[in-house]
Amino acid sequence: MSDNSANQHFRGQVRSWGSTNKPNGRDGGVDENSPLLNGNHPDHHDHHANGASGDDEHRGNKTLKFFFDTRHTPGTDSSNVAVKYSSHAWHITKVTILSNYVNFLLVMVPIGIIAGESNWSPTAVFTINFFAIIPLAAVLSFATEQISMKLGEALGGLLNATFGNAVELIVSIVALKDNQIEVVQSSMLGSILSNLLLVMGMCFFFGGIVNMRDRVTGQGMEQSFASATAQTTCSLMTLSSASLVIPATLYSVLDKAEAKEKEHSILLLSRGTAIILLVLYIMYLWFQLRTHPNLFDAEIQHHNEEEPEEPVMGPIAAGVVLVVTTVLVAICAEYLVGSIDPLVESAHISRNFIGLILIPIVGNAAEHVTAVVVAIRNKMDLAMGVAIGSSIQIALLVTPFLVILGWAVLDKPMTLHFETFETVAFAFSVLVVTYTVQDGKSNYLEGAMLLGLYIIIALAFYVSPSDALDKVLSAVQG
Repeated sequence: MSDNSANQHFRGQVRSWGSTNKPNGRDGGVDENSPLLNGNHPDHHDHHANGASGDDEHRGNKTLKFFFDTRHTPGTDSSNVAVKYSSHAWHITKVTILSNYVNFLLVMVPIGIIAGESNWSPTAVFTINFFAIIPLAAVLSFATEQISMKLGEALGGLLNATFGNAVELIVSIVALKDNQIEVVQSSMLGSILSNLLLVMGMCFFFGGIVNMRDRVTGQGMEQSFASATAQTTCSLMTLSSASLVIPATLYSVLDKAEAKEKEHSILLLSRGTAIILLVLYIMYLWFQLRTHPNLFDAEIQHHNEEEPEEPVMGPIAAGVVLVVTTVLVAICAEYLVGSIDPLVESAHISRNFIGLILIPIVGNAAEHVTAVVVAIRNKMDLAMGVAIGSSIQIALLVTPFLVILGWAVLDKPMTLHFETFETVAFAFSVLVVTYTVQDGKSNYLEGAMLLGLYIIIALAFYVSPSDALDKVLSAVQG
C-alpha cells in the first residue's frame, strides 16, 4: 500500500469511528444518541448533538488533511496571498517528507552540516553525514519521479536514467575534486557490486523464502522474470567488465615502460573507452525506450496492475525540491569526503572498504529496500529492473562520465585502470550473476550464493591494508 493510499485509508477509518450505519433504512448498530446511552428521549437535543458531532468530525478531518493529505492542503486556494503561498510551501514540505519512510533521517542534515562546520571528530562527521545523505537520496528520487510523470514515457525515462544515481555522482565528483581517485573508483565498483550481489541476492533470497511453496499443490516453486531482458543487461555488464580488464592487462604488459609512458597510455585508453561506453549507453536507452520497448513489457504490465499514480506536486515545485536537495547533498558529501582521510588514519579502515561498501549504501538504501519488497510480492521484473538497471547506469554512464569530467574539466587523472583485485572481483561477480539469471528463474539458494559472494568480497577489502591496494593507483596517478 502506497503512502497516499495508506493516508486515505486512515482518513476513511477516522470518518467511520462512531458513525451510524443504517442499511435499508434500519439501524445497523447501536446509535450513539440512543437513550440507552445518554438516558434522554431520542428527540431531545438530537439536532444539537448531531451538530456538535458534525463540527468535531469536520475539525478532525480538517486537521488530518492539513498534516497528512498529500493531495490538497487547506489554504492553498485562499484569496489571502500570504496564506496561499505559506500553505503551498507547507504542502510541498509535507508531501516531500511523507514520500518515504526513511525521511525521518532528514533531521541529520542540519546536524551533519553543523558537525562539519564545527570540526567535530572525523568519525562523527562521517557518520552523521552518512545518515544525512540517505534520506536526501530518497527525496531526489521522489522529485525526479514527480517531474518525469509530466514529461511522458521517453523523456521521463531519460530523466530517471540521468538522475537515477545522482547521489553517487555528486559524492564521486566531490571526491574527484579532492583527488581521492581510489575512493571514486571503489565507490563506482561498490555501487555495481551492491546492486548485482547484495540487492539481487536479497531479492532472490527473501522473495524465494516467502514464495517458496505453490499455494495450490504445496510443492517447491521458483520465481520467474524476463530472461531476455536480463540477458541483454548482463551482456552490457560483461562489456563493462571487459572495459576494466583491458586497462589492467595493458598496465601489466607495459610493466617495463617508464612511468610517464604508462600513465599516458592508460589515460588515452581510458578516455577513448569512456567515450565508447557513453555512446553505447545512449544506444541502450534508445533500444529500451524507442525501438524495443516490448522486451520490457513484463515490467510495464506489473505497473499497470496497480492504480496509476498522479503527481502530487507540480513540475516547478518538484524542480525546486530537486535543486535544493542537490545542493544539500553536495554540502553533506563535501563533509563526508573531507572526513575520509582522518577517518582512515584514526579508525584504520581502508579507503577501498569505505568506497566499496559504505558509500554505495548511502545512495540507494531506500531503493534497495523497495526492490526487496516488490520481490517479496513476487514482482521480480520490477526488482530486477532496480538491481540491474542501476548497475548499467553506473557502469556505462556515471563511471565514463567521471573519466571525461576528470579529463576535460577537473584536470584529474581519473582512469578505468582499477586495482587488480577490484577488477578480478568485479569480473567474477558479473560471471556469477550472468550464470544465475540466464534461465529466468530464481530461488532462495541462488540468493544466498550471491549474498555469500558479496560478504566474501567485503571481508577481503576489510582485511586488506589501504596502502597495499593503493600502490598501483599511486603509480598511475604519478
